[in-house]
Amino acid sequence: MGSVANILLSSIVFSPLLAIIVLAFVPSHQGGAIKKVGVFGTLLPLLLSLWMFGAFRYDTANLQFVEKHDWISIPIGMSQMGQAGTVFTFDINYELGVDGISMPLILLTTIIAALAATASWSIKKRVKEYFILFHILLIGMLGVFAADNLFLFFIFFEMTLVPTFFLIGIWGYGERERAANKFLLYNGIGSGIMLLAFIVLFIMLRTLNIDQIATILSTPEHPAAQLMTPAFRYGLFLTLFIAFAIKLPVFPFHTWMLKVHVQAPPSIVMIHSGILLKMGAYGLIRMGIGFFPEQAYGFSTWLAVLGIINVLYGAVLAFVQKDLKMVLAYSSISHMGIVLLGLASMNTIGFQGAMFQVVSHGFISALLFFLIGVIWDRTETSMIDDLGGLAKSMPFVSGILLAGGMASLGLPGMSGFISEFFAFLGLFGRMPVLAAVGALGIVLTAVYLLRAILRTTFGRMPDRFIGLADAQPMEVIPMVVLLGCIILIGVYPAVLGNPMQQALKTIVPIVTGIGG
Repeated sequence: MGSVANILLSSIVFSPLLAIIVLAFVPSHQGGAIKKVGVFGTLLPLLLSLWMFGAFRYDTANLQFVEKHDWISIPIGMSQMGQAGTVFTFDINYELGVDGISMPLILLTTIIAALAATASWSIKKRVKEYFILFHILLIGMLGVFAADNLFLFFIFFEMTLVPTFFLIGIWGYGERERAANKFLLYNGIGSGIMLLAFIVLFIMLRTLNIDQIATILSTPEHPAAQLMTPAFRYGLFLTLFIAFAIKLPVFPFHTWMLKVHVQAPPSIVMIHSGILLKMGAYGLIRMGIGFFPEQAYGFSTWLAVLGIINVLYGAVLAFVQKDLKMVLAYSSISHMGIVLLGLASMNTIGFQGAMFQVVSHGFISALLFFLIGVIWDRTETSMIDDLGGLAKSMPFVSGILLAGGMASLGLPGMSGFISEFFAFLGLFGRMPVLAAVGALGIVLTAVYLLRAILRTTFGRMPDRFIGLADAQPMEVIPMVVLLGCIILIGVYPAVLGNPMQQALKTIVPIVTGIGG
């Protein structure tokens, strides 16, 4: 058991390689076999991550399932000492580890990836290439959340960009190439900014280990920490914030995401909205706030202001959209604002709300975008004015769509309520006026979501939609599992709260200087 636990994280991260190898040997014309391998290939990382979830210890904030191996050693110089020279090397280690923040995100990734693979059953062209790229993307996403090393984090982060670019650009809708190019441009710029910050941190601190960097920066007497003035630290914090704000996305860096959510195939939008956006929130918590807590505390008012802009801007524009996909795209912007509001609180309750929102929105957005894909398959439209009365011919899909909408607007008993409640409760403790303004977004969410969903499912049905097929078995599975996860977190929040409790309790005292 112990020896298996020692390589559990590597097994989770690289298990999609097995599916890639098998797919490489399956002939391209055997579409059915390729789809089966593509779907079943996601079950191994899911089972391993569930095992990790079961073995995770809640009583410690330390990294668990840690792996550390020598990897790359580069000689960078030599000092002469008598006759013998000492070679100085630049070492890059292979370092993985998870705590209460990253472990739930790995589980979220494997669940949504398995369901998105199931949703990919409708893919008809170049199926082999699709599933190979899909599993490369899965390796990258798992690696981002498991990496305990800036170099590894960056490699895995970049590894998600290329397959996503092709998955959007080849299998998307009408303007897919434009959406893919915009995605690559914005995320490439964000990656470049992030790399710049990582290089500066390495030059100053001579380590790439994420935990060691956080420790050095929080130790005033450390020689390397003394070299970094408060202004220099603030500059680095802002650099990291901008890099991850593009990914999240934070207004005004959001326009690329709208194109992706509308043009990408539904299965990829499930992954994009459910997981890839969450990498921005994770990086902001792990590195932005984790490395520079004092600077984050000083920036918290601006964080709250940006969060309110995201919440209200996303909600108002979602209300006037005529396309269901655009409604949900702007809804994602609004809901990511709640993550910023939770972080701006700089206390344990708010941080917990932000993390709950990250996981909760992952499940909710994946469910809603999957449902839109199902509706599109049958009607070939997502325009609200062209739809109507779908509850008559598609009662199951319509019921799940309404349930997903209720979760998104924060109905008690569902995950959306818990996350919004904690985030705003935390912010009311520090900035009651800004919290009250931000709470308007919850009211607006109810307005735009109910408007869109009720006009889609009720009212007069166009004649051409009479007799549409309701959900098929392969479509029911993702719907039921995602809705089950949403209700589980809403009814039993401890399933998510217990693992992250200790990790958040260690961040907050450092941020506030008093103990949150």
